[in-house]
Amino acid sequence: MTIKAKYIAALAATGALALAGCGASNSGGEGGEGGSGDSKGSDTAAAFTDCTVGESFAAAEGEGTGEDKDTELTIGAFNGWDESFATAHLLKAVLEEEGYTVTVEAFEAAPAFAGVAAGDIDIITDAWMPVTHPQYIEQFGDDIEHLGCWYDNAKLTLAVNEDSPAKSIEDLPEMADEYGGKIYGIEPGAGLTKTTQEKAIPEYGLEDYEFVVSSTPAMLTQVQKATDSNENVLVTLWRPHWAYSSFPMRDLEDPKGAMGDAEIISSAARSGFAEENPRAAQIIKNLALDDEQLSSLEDNMMNPEKHDGANHDAAVADWLKENPEFADQLIAGELNAG
Repeated sequence: MTIKAKYIAALAATGALALAGCGASNSGGEGGEGGSGDSKGSDTAAAFTDCTVGESFAAAEGEGTGEDKDTELTIGAFNGWDESFATAHLLKAVLEEEGYTVTVEAFEAAPAFAGVAAGDIDIITDAWMPVTHPQYIEQFGDDIEHLGCWYDNAKLTLAVNEDSPAKSIEDLPEMADEYGGKIYGIEPGAGLTKTTQEKAIPEYGLEDYEFVVSSTPAMLTQVQKATDSNENVLVTLWRPHWAYSSFPMRDLEDPKGAMGDAEIISSAARSGFAEENPRAAQIIKNLALDDEQLSSLEDNMMNPEKHDGANHDAAVADWLKENPEFADQLIAGELNAG
C-alpha cells in the first residue's frame, strides 16, 4: 500500500477526513477549531502561529548533504493548493542540487499531516495558522517539528482589476453598475465562498450584487475576459495566487475585517528530522517568498499559457534561471524576509 493510500484509509476510518470537508483548495476551506489541548501540541501550535519570517535564517553548514542521515526525502504537497506544489518543487530543485534525492507526493491535507506525524513523509511546506490548520497542528503536534515560516500574507480577498474605481469593499454598494452587478466566486464548498456569503455580503450591504458561485477556473475566465475587453471585474480571490502575477488585479481594503486576518504559512517535518538532517532542515528554514516571487513562480507553473500545471520541475527550473541568485541565497540564509 502506498503512503497516500495508507493514510487516506486510516483517516477515513477515524472520520478525520471530515475535517477537510470543504474541499482541497487553499481558499479557506479547511478552517476549524479543535485539538486535544495537550501542552506539547499547544507549544507546537504557538510556534506556527507566532512565527516571524526570517527568524530561523542561518547558513546551511557543510558541503552537499554533509552529516545528514537521510539523502532520500519525501515532500508532501496538498492537492489543489498551488503554493504547496510551488514550494515543494522549489525545495526539491535546490535540495537535489545539494545531493539529495527528493520525491514530491500529492495528498489531501489531513493525510499529509498524519503521514508526517507517523514519519512516512519527511516534510510539508503548507501549514496555515491560525485559522486553516489548527486542528491538525493540535492533533499531531507531539509528532511534528516546525521548520520556520516562509510567508505571512495568506488571506481571503475581494479583488478588482487594478484600474477600476473601487478602493474598499465599502465602496461597492454604490458601484454595482461599474461591475455589472456581479461578484464572481469559486467553488460552492470553499471557505472563501462561505466567508463571502455569510460575512462580506451582509456586513457591507452587497445584497444587490449577484454572487456567481461556480469554480476557480470559471472565475479566472471572467478575469481574463475583463482584462481582454478592458472592463471592470469583481471576484473572490486569495493570496497567494498566480492571478496577481498574470493579471492586473488588486485587493479591496476590508476595514470591517469581514474576509478575515492574514495567516502565516510554515513548513513542518517529522519528529527528529532536524536533528538527523541539519543541513536539509536549515535550507528549508531559510525559505522566504514575497508576493511578487510567489505569484510569479505559481504563474510560471500553473498559467495555461505557460506550463499549465503539466511539468512543475521544468517550471521551477525556468523560474530559477530567471532568479539566478535565489538558490545560493536560500542556502546561505540570506533571502529577503520581507
